[in-house]
Amino acid sequence: MKRIAVYCGSSLGASHDYEKAAIALGHELVQNDIGLVYGGSRTGLMGVIANAVLEAGGEVIGILPTHLAQREIAHEQLTQLITVDTMHERKHQMIELSDGFIAMPGGAGTMEEYFEVITWSQIGLHHKPCGLLNVKGYYDPLLHFFEHMVQEKFVRPEYAVLNLVSDKPQELLQLMRQFQHPDIGSN
Repeated sequence: MKRIAVYCGSSLGASHDYEKAAIALGHELVQNDIGLVYGGSRTGLMGVIANAVLEAGGEVIGILPTHLAQREIAHEQLTQLITVDTMHERKHQMIELSDGFIAMPGGAGTMEEYFEVITWSQIGLHHKPCGLLNVKGYYDPLLHFFEHMVQEKFVRPEYAVLNLVSDKPQELLQLMRQFQHPDIGSN
């Protein structure tokens, strides 16, 4: 893996543990010679992880829609800042540039981005690992909901292996390196 897209909040959240996790993940990426692809903002957890990677000497590629860059939230010290016209272009660029995806705690935008990559994995549009950094059990309700979708037969049981989960950055990256996309066949 050369680059991983990290989806996370544009705010810091209610606990300092989220910020600590963003710093730890940033340092872990650099230690493993993995570049960061993210949403290009200097705010919230997005800014924290970008700064952590930059301070440790790593590569950071930010992808930011013009309408957000105009709000003066663009992180100007990145290795590369790519400005695009739409949120759809942003997501497409992030997917194209990345060898895997991690969702840290965040809001609706984080969920929307993660759901897209996990869905694309289910339908075979990519075979890249998708992981949840489950800081303070943040994703426990979502993981229970995934189980519920399987129990209610809206999601096939074999898709459960597509969500890699850990509360430790090092362990999550190890799971991602070992990931083998299952041969799920036709839907």
